[in-house]
Amino acid sequence: MSTKPETLVIIGGVAGGASAAARARRHSENTHIIVIERGPDVSFANCGLPYHIGGEIRDREELALQTPDSLRALLNLDVRTMTEALAIDPAAKTVRLRSLADGGEETVSYDKLVLAPGASPLRPPMPGIDHPKILTLRNLQDMDRIKAGVAGVDSAAIIGAGFIGLEMAEQLHELGKSVSVVELQSQVLPQLDPEMAKPLEKALRDKGVEVILGDGIESFGESGGMVSAKLKSGRELETGLVILSIGVRPENELAKAAGLELGARGHIVVDAYQRTSDPDIYAVGDACETADPILGKRTAIPLGGPANRQGRTAADHMFLGEKALPYPGSLGTAIVRVFDRAAGITGLSEARAKAAGIPYQTVTVNGPSHASYFPGAETITLKLIWSPDDGRVLGAQASGKDGVDKRLDVVATALRGKLTIDDFAHLELAYAPPFGNAKDVLNVAGFAACNIRDGFLLPVPDLASAGPQVVDVRPPASASKMPVPGAKNIPLPQLRKRLDELDRSQPVYVICQMGKTSYFGARILANNGFTAYSILGGAHHQLG
Repeated sequence: MSTKPETLVIIGGVAGGASAAARARRHSENTHIIVIERGPDVSFANCGLPYHIGGEIRDREELALQTPDSLRALLNLDVRTMTEALAIDPAAKTVRLRSLADGGEETVSYDKLVLAPGASPLRPPMPGIDHPKILTLRNLQDMDRIKAGVAGVDSAAIIGAGFIGLEMAEQLHELGKSVSVVELQSQVLPQLDPEMAKPLEKALRDKGVEVILGDGIESFGESGGMVSAKLKSGRELETGLVILSIGVRPENELAKAAGLELGARGHIVVDAYQRTSDPDIYAVGDACETADPILGKRTAIPLGGPANRQGRTAADHMFLGEKALPYPGSLGTAIVRVFDRAAGITGLSEARAKAAGIPYQTVTVNGPSHASYFPGAETITLKLIWSPDDGRVLGAQASGKDGVDKRLDVVATALRGKLTIDDFAHLELAYAPPFGNAKDVLNVAGFAACNIRDGFLLPVPDLASAGPQVVDVRPPASASKMPVPGAKNIPLPQLRKRLDELDRSQPVYVICQMGKTSYFGARILANNGFTAYSILGGAHHQLG
């Protein structure tokens, strides 16, 4: 049984730290809870920062979920902003502090300590990196600097096309700025598989955002009041403002100096209750490792949701001991909006499954966000990854204009429950024409995966993998609007009567618009003695 701490010190007052403080107070009215925060703000909505820069969130105060005064009043917390933690002495169980306002130092004792320092944006060492117009986004002060900076320029460059980079590109474009996005990888949003990120790239280009892929920054300089970015390709990019969004590094200096165990990438090692290698010190949020519940390995997931839940777990354990609910690990569920399109992921991507060396299978399907005959239906593309050994679903990605979040949330829940492709075939989801489809795209993914497992569907992931005999079973008007190179157009209703036009000695690769009709065509051919494959996702996914 755990002994209630008389004094709890929390270093870091945002997300995980604030959650730990709030949960600890609900366990005990008598514990002295000290929250140390280096900046002036606590418990602010850092995920909303890009949207205030772009004006979508108009009132800055909406981002301040709590203030130091409100936390003192509501939770009786000893909140110390503008205070830096200088060092931890685990043997003496003390933390040395310095006020950033007057430079005064003091030492406070703790019974339990929570480290929630977060992660800082990467600023790689290179010529010109300290230019005053090269900014990063982490807190409200960064947001204010960017907001003031963009007001006086016509153009901006975003370095890094991850989640924050894409959000910033969208918001700056909405402000009327000329925006360039530079990404070292060959795709935007590298967390997704390339074909699933392609619609986001198209959405950016359609709006006039310049997307530079497979290129990185070599150096920065200045040219006539503009920032000059020299790319590795040799190109010079001149822009009014640069926002670096190339990842984060864990703030581990305190933990390292205190002798706490760190992982291979510098994150603080914790157990299922968020305890570090010192049982009286916990760590939560972006600075710590977490479990990967799919691969069973350690990983790092710098997201707000996991940080908040980890804070709760840490507080529960220090008051409840082993009765506390352990943290189950993070799936990395994430989503982004780029203008009128959304895309996201939960669990493993195909790239991660391949890198892990585990057996996997994929299927890509399309379906309407709600009943196709009801106004406003939009196409959702869903890619499902599962284990061929037992059918367990390992991850999913989705893209579309509506309903993407709902499908990702269902899959994230299914991953927690270790559901299989058979379970997906029989998911019973809320259905009425304005809200869903009688056979939801998640059901269709389950159907298709089961068909692949049972040999009823022979899949081909893309056109590049198809052989020379490709049959397009769309109506002629659709086939001519988005032609498939080298394909023979035989509309599905005519297929049975035109079998003699095909070479039975060669496999047939069938494609349609969305992927469903090609499956029907492949089954007609298979039942007539052909070896027939269906090209997954259809022309919408392959060529769209």
